[in-house]
Amino acid sequence: MGKTINLVKLSVGIDSVEHLQTYRARILREGGPKHPRHITRMWPRREKELLNGGSIYWVIKGVIQCRQRVIRLDEVIGEDGIRRCAIVMDPEIIRTQSAVRRPFQGWRYLEPADSPADLGKGAVAGDDLPVELMSALADIGVR
Repeated sequence: MGKTINLVKLSVGIDSVEHLQTYRARILREGGPKHPRHITRMWPRREKELLNGGSIYWVIKGVIQCRQRVIRLDEVIGEDGIRRCAIVMDPEIIRTQSAVRRPFQGWRYLEPADSPADLGKGAVAGDDLPVELMSALADIGVR
């Protein structure tokens, strides 16, 4: 089996893992796709590694809190005629250990060795500090 790579992406407008779950459930109820997708302008150059078991790690309020496994990449042509990449994900949202991330544009590659570990089923991100405190520390550059 070849090498795997993950992505890390800001989840803009989402306040918590529960908010992300509620948002995804609403889209599905309203007839949206069975598998959620994130549309981006850039096509991952490391596509083969990403599709070899990679995930998107979601940064919520300055902290990686969960991930979704990447299933495939679909080409999407916008109304403006520009080719984009739809990153199609497994609907399961897996909670991870918390990891502070500074704001950035787009997405970044994340090596498996640097990726936060999964938490057990039903677990809530519970590092030594609450997520809100970790976010505040990240905002002032302390953690």
